[in-house]
Formats: sequence, C-alpha cells, structure tokens
Amino acid sequence: MIDRTALLVRSLVLAGLIGVVALFVSWTGSRVPDAHAFHTDEELASFRGAGGALYAGSNTFFKGSGACSGCHGHDASGFAMTTPGGVDVNVADDWRSSMMANSARDPFWRAKVSHEVQVNPGHQAALEDKCTSCHAPMGRHEKHLLGLGAYSIAEMEQDPLALDGVSCVPCHIQSADSIGLFNSGNMKFDTLGRPLYGPYGGPDDPLPLFGAPMTAFVGYQPLFGEHINDGGLCASCHTLITETADLNGAPTGGTFVEQATYHEWLNSDFNNKEHVDGVTCQGCHVPRIDDGVVISANYLFLQPRSPFGLHHFAGANVFMLEMLKDHITDLGLTADAVQFDSTIMRTKRMLKQNSLLLEPSVASRTADTAFIDVKLTNLAGHKFPSGYPARRAWVELVVVDDAGDTLFRSGGWDATNDVIGHDPSWEPHYDVIRDPAEAQIYEMVMADVNGDRTTVLERAASKLKDNRLAPAGFTTGHYTYDTTTVENVPASDIDFNRDGLGVEGSGTDIVHYHVPMGGYTGTITVRARVWYQSAPPRYMTEMFGYSSAAIDTFKTYYLDADNSPVQVKEASVVDVSTAIDDIAELGVRVYPNPVPDGRLEVLGLSERVLEVEVYDPRGVLVARTGVNGRKQWAVELPRTAGTYLVAFRTKDRTFVERVVSLAR
Repeated sequence: MIDRTALLVRSLVLAGLIGVVALFVSWTGSRVPDAHAFHTDEELASFRGAGGALYAGSNTFFKGSGACSGCHGHDASGFAMTTPGGVDVNVADDWRSSMMANSARDPFWRAKVSHEVQVNPGHQAALEDKCTSCHAPMGRHEKHLLGLGAYSIAEMEQDPLALDGVSCVPCHIQSADSIGLFNSGNMKFDTLGRPLYGPYGGPDDPLPLFGAPMTAFVGYQPLFGEHINDGGLCASCHTLITETADLNGAPTGGTFVEQATYHEWLNSDFNNKEHVDGVTCQGCHVPRIDDGVVISANYLFLQPRSPFGLHHFAGANVFMLEMLKDHITDLGLTADAVQFDSTIMRTKRMLKQNSLLLEPSVASRTADTAFIDVKLTNLAGHKFPSGYPARRAWVELVVVDDAGDTLFRSGGWDATNDVIGHDPSWEPHYDVIRDPAEAQIYEMVMADVNGDRTTVLERAASKLKDNRLAPAGFTTGHYTYDTTTVENVPASDIDFNRDGLGVEGSGTDIVHYHVPMGGYTGTITVRARVWYQSAPPRYMTEMFGYSSAAIDTFKTYYLDADNSPVQVKEASVVDVSTAIDDIAELGVRVYPNPVPDGRLEVLGLSERVLEVEVYDPRGVLVARTGVNGRKQWAVELPRTAGTYLVAFRTKDRTFVERVVSLAR
C-alpha cells in the first residue's frame, strides 16, 4: 500500500521543481514579467532599499547603493550573503564603512578642496569639477554625460546620489575597452542597454546568471565582465595628474603626478599573471574567499558562487576612519560604529600583515660604535606609502643596554605626533644615520614653481623627495617610470630597491645606523619599529592658515582627534657582546659548524669558563649551562635554520662564536 504522506511529499517536491523551472524560463526569456506576480508591494519596496539608511534613488545613469542592498545586503534569513559557516559577508554592510563609501563626505577631502579654491578662487569651477569626478562620481559624471558642464561642491551637497560616494554602479558599469587607459577621474561607462558587470556567468561558469530580478527591480542587466577583476578598473581615480599653476594662479603648462598607485602596480611583479606574486588590486582590497556564497537574497533555488570577493576596501587610513566613526551623526553617515570598527580592524590588519617586512641586525660592533642594519621589504603591490601625498611612514630605532637604559633613539615622535628632529621643511633620505636627530621618513614631498615645499596640489610642479619603498619588480626602465619616479635618493645608496648584486627590483631598503657606544661593550637590545601616519600635523599647517566652513569643521575634528601614528611592524635583536674573539684562546672548540642535524657539541671547557649561553637568530636565549667542572656540553638547537651565537662568559669578559645551523 502506498504511503499517502510520502505521495503528498513527492507531489509537492515535483510541483516545486516545475515552479522553479517555469520561473527560470520566464525570467530568463525575452519577456520580463510583472514583478507583482512574485512579490508583494512591501517586498518590492524592501528590495529597492526603501526605508533603509542607504540611498536608493537614481538619476539618468546611476542608482544608489540602497537599490542594490535589498538583494546583496544583509539577509535576515541567513540564506544569502553568508559563508557556509554563517559569517555575514554582504557587500552593502562591508562597503558602507569604507573610505570608498564615504568619499564625498570625507571632511579632510572637503577641507582640502576648499583650501585649493581659496588659494586660487578663479579656478573654483574646474577644481571642484575635477575633485568630484572621483569622490562623487554619480553626481559629477551624470552631469557630464548629459552635457551640462562642470559640477560643483554646492551641487554635491544637495545631491544624495553624489553623497553615496564611490558606490556600486560607477565601478560595475565601466567599459571593458577603456579600463587602464584613462586617468584623473575620466571614465567611460557602458550605458546603452544598461549593463552591469560582475565576475560570474562567464564561459567557464557552470551556473547561468539569473538576471531578471535585477533587470525588473533595479533596471540593469547583469552580465559577465572579465574586466571587473582587472586592476585597470581602479586606474581612473588612482592615477591623478594635475595642471600646475604658479604662485599667482597662472597656468604654467606643466603637470604634476599627485598619485600613480595604478602605475606603481604596473611597474611591479604583482602585474604579472605568470609571476608567483601576480595579483591585481582587487586581490588585496576585495580579497577572495573560496567559500560558496549565494549572492542574492529572496530566491531559495540559487546556488552558491565561488570564489567570492569580500568588499572590504581596506587600505591604510585608520586615522580618517576613526574620525568618521566619531562624527557619524554630524556627517550624515550610513554606517554605524560597529561597522566602522570592522573596517578599522581590517585596515590595521592590512597595515600590519600586508605592508612590509622588518629585519634589524647588528653587522658588527666595537667599543665605540654599533653598526646596525635595518632592512625593510615592501609587500604591497605599489609604493609604500602610496596615494595622497600627505601619507608617510618612518623607522624608529631604539638601542638599550643590559640595564634597560636607552643608548640611542632615532625616529621617535613627540606630543604633537611629529617626528623628533624633523627638519624645518622636509627630512632628507638617509642611507646612513649617525645622529638621533636624523630619521628615515618614507614620503613624497611636493615643490612649487620656486622649488619650495608646498601642500597646495595646484601649485605642485615637482617632487623634492620621493623615497617611498618601491614594490618588488619596480625598475627605472619601465614605461610608467615617468609617473612613478624616485626623487632625491642619492646614488650612493646602493641598496635602495637593489639586491646584493645591484640589480633593481628588490623592493627593499637597508638603513645603516652607526650608533655611538661610548665604550660600552655589554649586551645591547635593538628594537626597530615602522610607524604610519596618513595626516601628519605639519601637512595641515598651510591649510589651517585659511578659514572656511569645510576647513574649520575639519580643523575642529582634527584637533580633537587622536593622531598618534599606527605601528606597522616591530622587530628586535639582541647582541651579547663586542668581544667576538677567537675562542681558541680559551681552549674551547664548538663542533660541528655548520650544524647539519641540530646537535651542537662544546668541547674543552675549563674552570675559566663560568657559563655558556646559546642565542637564536632573533637574539632569544635558547639554552644555558654552568660549567661546574665539566669538560664538554651538548645542546639540541631549535629546528630553525640560521646563525646562532654561543657565548662563553668568563670572570672578566665574554667570548662569542657564531654557529650556522642547517636543521629545519
């Protein structure tokens, strides 16, 4: 006898399958049905973002992020926009607390535009039109596409779509035939047929696109676009070339490269699909996960897509993110404090884990001088720091004796959050540092037509300095070098972006410190730190000499903010003594050297030796023994290859032997 319950279940499943097939046929055919056939008015309003904090309105060519968040935002059911482990990865909430989302409300940017206009008020229309092309693209480009002329800050302030910042649509409708070719905010959009490009539905994708809901509810046709993962998608705004004006505001006919992050990436190993380090901008700033993610809510038959790009857009600007978080209501932001905390955490992680390596070492010592090398290796796919010229990073080196007293400090910072010993105008690049008043600062410094330092972008005519760490693979012979030049790094600094054979492209720099010891021969601890600052205090001085609503607002925020630098990296090394003498005079033998299997033998110990210590390559003590009449000692070294120090302490001095371990 047939179970009636089982029969009923089978019938319902079959009906459901037929319904799904019909839905696919209907929604993927040439006719888009009336949306009310599938959803209530309340659901449709929700899908369009009505009632949410994100703006869902539109103009001729663009729609706000709220129009996208209904399907690609938080799914209360937990079905879509989550990983299999239940982690919410919806693009709307990840994006809304990024600098991209808040580009038009950024108080520093608004203050700088006002500053530039006050310096050259006759250029206001051109300046505001250029600046809004990247910071408020949906307002500015709408006006240009309609042939209506320049776009102003005043218009932006009254335009909720422009205030949506670098939102979804301006990136996803860029034309594939132009990415990487335009700069300075110029973009080409595909508007005919209203396509909206994404990474799915390509020739190798087994799942077809289910695009009818987007077409019906949002008004765009989702299409596969291979270029959506191309670094060139970022080029239009992250290559900015400006026209130079003299101190009277007259155009000189010259230009200045304010930033060329995209060109820096082109001039690197990251721009090489065949290279082990080949990765696009999106690979770091929209990091992929292999987890399958259903990318649209409300359609339970959709299958997970993989890989999925997390819309984190984390960079390095912790300071501005914290300022935005502190003034959410004043600035009319859509993200809450928790969302900002998430972006701040990701940004700090980007700085600490993906920016650089730091390796201090003691090359040699005498009673007079410790010769210390600090090697920095750029891990980013562009210069570090990159982007807007205010940004800088610097090295702090501290040397302390065995009592913890400071013998030397370079690169410290004071109560004003400025670098101690900074020259009045700008600090030069150093290959060798001998004095605590000298500090290695990696930055770009602009000069006006008279060769004087300036922070007014329109007056920038040349670079006084650009010693920012180059990315791996960067060369002066690359075709983009004219926009990515290194300036005022002396030719005598033979290890700036060069390996031990002098070949360009190492992505490294070694700062050599000659630290006065004043006769001290005991143990020293060397601590190296790298600090990052996106809004240095002296960069604000010129702007704060002017007054406007935008400048005054930012100044108030700035003076109330914590502008202490962010620590990027820290590393230390211990050097036990200057007395690296031949241990043969003690009658001691260390065997074997190199050590192939990790077992080290010490032979010939006598009553003269009081204690034996072994330090690993980081200067950490790994073994110690008192002699106590024994003649030999055996020790198992850690399974870490490198150079170890074996210290023999006597009544009047310490002898040190370097031992190389090959064990892993």
